[in-house]
Parts: sequence; structure tokens; C-alpha cells
Amino acid sequence: MAAAPRGWAGGSRWTWRPVARDALLARAFHSCTELRGRLYLVGGLLAGGATEPSGDTVVLDPAGDQAVRMGARGGPRRSHHDAVPLGGRWLCAVGGWDGSRRLATVAALDTERGEWEAWAAAPGSCPPAGLSSHTCTRLSDREVRVAGREGGTRTQRRFGSIYTLRLDPGARTYCYKEEGDHTASRSGHCAALLRGPGPRPAHQLLLFGGCSSAEPEVAGHWSPGTIKDEPTVAPRLMEQLAKLVSSGRGSQQGPRGLRHHSCSVVGPFAVMFGGEALTRPRDAVCNDLYIYDARKSPSLWFHFPCADRGLKRMGHRTCLWNDQLYLVGGFGEDGRTASPQVCVLDLFV
Repeated sequence: MAAAPRGWAGGSRWTWRPVARDALLARAFHSCTELRGRLYLVGGLLAGGATEPSGDTVVLDPAGDQAVRMGARGGPRRSHHDAVPLGGRWLCAVGGWDGSRRLATVAALDTERGEWEAWAAAPGSCPPAGLSSHTCTRLSDREVRVAGREGGTRTQRRFGSIYTLRLDPGARTYCYKEEGDHTASRSGHCAALLRGPGPRPAHQLLLFGGCSSAEPEVAGHWSPGTIKDEPTVAPRLMEQLAKLVSSGRGSQQGPRGLRHHSCSVVGPFAVMFGGEALTRPRDAVCNDLYIYDARKSPSLWFHFPCADRGLKRMGHRTCLWNDQLYLVGGFGEDGRTASPQVCVLDLFV
């Protein structure tokens, strides 16, 4: 068996194992998106207390553990935004804070030409007042579901709006449509598109955190066959997660009052880590691992705490690639110092 990891709880052991370190990766509230076997980091804040977000784009090759800054022109200055891949070529950054205001615009990186483009709003687009700490979930190669913060703290509604964002790379345009449903007012939450159990599973888009509730909220429901999502190719990691939740070592408890955490979908599991506790005035940065198991109805939470304070993170990102879950960036225990490390999740079960 491998050496004992640093993070463990009650005999079920797990840790984030460092695999690379680079000052280019030290940032928080950035986006991290897998595209063509590379991880693209866009923008973010380079230090706690900073108000001007970065405008650079860093590409990480996980196979070689090497990071390089792209010389792409016109990169958007953004933090607290989100990004989605499109057509195996485009990386679309949606909304975020530009240093003076919250935006709902779309900037797209053409990874073939290495250039950023500011796409235009299509006729009839009804954009949000401004987006930050929101989520963007890819439904198809042209459609994204947007949920979360709209407007500033003074103009935020008592509820959260849900938008469908349609992207047209041919016309270089985008179009927002507000959906009729609403959610609780959330900011700094995460989202997971999960299949339900059964031979013909439907899809649900679930929102986790960003408010005081420990329960996920449905931000979209699609009947069987409506969404043709690509199956997760992570057999080893899915097997390890299944063993971990069936070990009986984790408590069946969901994250309450958590924001700025990370979430990645691994098959039927949503894997959440870290974040900032809204209920704690001190020592608010967390290092807990939560797993949401959607294989049966009702779905179950599993909580695995961590003893290593050096793994505390907020404003970080996790990204699935090549059957491994990567942790990139984020502020550490003090909530101000950005981590330059890249780590992978190791499960000892």
C-alpha cells in the first residue's frame, strides 16, 4: 500500500498530492477548463485584497506538468467568472468582474489561432444585469445554463434568475434568454449536471452552496434523451469514489453555508472540496471533501474532513483529465495567499 496521505478521516484516507509548482498558476477566482488535453486558466486575482483581475491566459500541460503564459492578444481582465469549451476549439469566458463592474459579456479564445475575440450580443438577447461568482454549465455544443449572482450586492434580488445562453461561433454572437424558474439567491456556489438512476435516466442541474442551505437546488430538468452528454472517461477514479462512499467512514452530511468551493462531476458523483464557510467569522477557509452520490434515489451526501491545514483552499478550481482530478490555484488558509501548486486527488481505499 502507498504511504499514508496527509488528509484522512476515520481510516478512509485521501489527499491532494502535489505534482507541479509554478508561479504562473498562483491565482484565485479564475477559471480552469480542459480543452484538447490542456488546462486553460483565465484571469483571476493574484493576491488577496486585489481589485484588478489578471488579464492573462495560462496553459497547463498535465502530461508534462508544465505551464506557459499564452501570448494571445485581447485577453479579458476577469475574476469571479466562468468558462466553457465549445466545438473542441473555442474557450468562452462568460461574465465576471473586470475591476470596476460586473459583466454579462462573452469573450472567446480561438485556441487554433491563439487569439481572443469579443463576441457580440445577438438581436433579442436579454442579458443579466451583471454576473459574478455564477456558474455556467454546458448542455450542448451551443447551449449553456447560467445561474447565480446577477447585479451587485445592492441590486441583488431575493431570488436567483436562471438563463439559457446560446453561443454561435460562426456568427461570433451570443444570446441570453431568461427562464421562468428561479432559485434561491446564490453566489459562489457550484453546479453539477447529473443523471438520475434507472435504465432511462433524466438529467438534473443541481446547485450546491452559495447560501446557508445544505440541500442542493434544481436549476433545470431534462427528460431522458434530451441531453446527449459525453460519458465520463474516468473508470479508475469512479471505482475509487464508489469504494470510498461505501466504506462507511464518511458522515452523511452535506456542506452547509459554503461558498467559493470547487465541484467536478465524475460519472454519478459530484466531488466538492474546500471553500469558505459563511457561518464562521474566523478560520473560515475549509479543507473538507464532500461527495454527492446520485446512483440511487434519494441521493446521498458523504463528508470526509481533513487534518492538514496546508490543504485549505478557497476560490480554487478542480478539473478532470485522464482519469485524475486536478486541483489548481486558490487562496490558502489566510484567505490571501494564492497557491502555485497543482495537485491530484489520491484516494487510499
